Amino acid sequence: MTVQLEQQVREELTKYARKTVAKGLVVGPGGNISAKAGNIMLLSPSGFALEDIEPEQWIRVEIDSGNVLDQEVRPSSEVLMHLFAYRVNPDIQAIVHTHPAHCIALTLVSKELPMLFPDQAALVGDIAFVPYVLPTTDLLANAVAEKVGDHNSILLENHGLVTTGKNLREAYYRTEVVEESAKVYLAAKAVGEPKVLTDAEYKEIQSLESEAYRVQLLQKMK
Repeated sequence: MTVQLEQQVREELTKYARKTVAKGLVVGPGGNISAKAGNIMLLSPSGFALEDIEPEQWIRVEIDSGNVLDQEVRPSSEVLMHLFAYRVNPDIQAIVHTHPAHCIALTLVSKELPMLFPDQAALVGDIAFVPYVLPTTDLLANAVAEKVGDHNSILLENHGLVTTGKNLREAYYRTEVVEESAKVYLAAKAVGEPKVLTDAEYKEIQSLESEAYRVQLLQKMK
């Protein structure tokens, strides 16, 4: 890992951490995000509001061993959740864990988030659901790790949302799309039974060349 790569990842983490706060996806010191830089991950420090983290304050943690390389402050209390996800699925390059209001509200009344519109189908796909597990524990880390091989977005009952991506941009925009999906679903459900996309309609959207291009572009951009 080069110093240049690590600095680039630090700057991207700072950028998307502030976006999550600006969009109301977390409040106070809630939520945590990370990204890989070679064989380490850079993770938000414990007790910090995401918008207050400066590039030099992201905590380095070895993915294979779990050794924390920076001792000034502790890494996020959800460090195990991030580590286990990276170990299970090496394709994951970034993880965004937030507490979006509509996502949390949805988990209080539903065990699923159906497929509703094209962006959800193309950028997110099937969304996993994890029943309530005590936060910051290896139980939650294991529950999330069981899902990240097949799902890039995971709703945590009474807790929040975890999204992954090939870069921070992809993981972050998946967070936005899932939160918008939850918002739309709850609004529709309040007045009637929502019309959801059929499996055929969902697969048709995913097969579009234009959508494949958009996803590929998202993965390349920072």
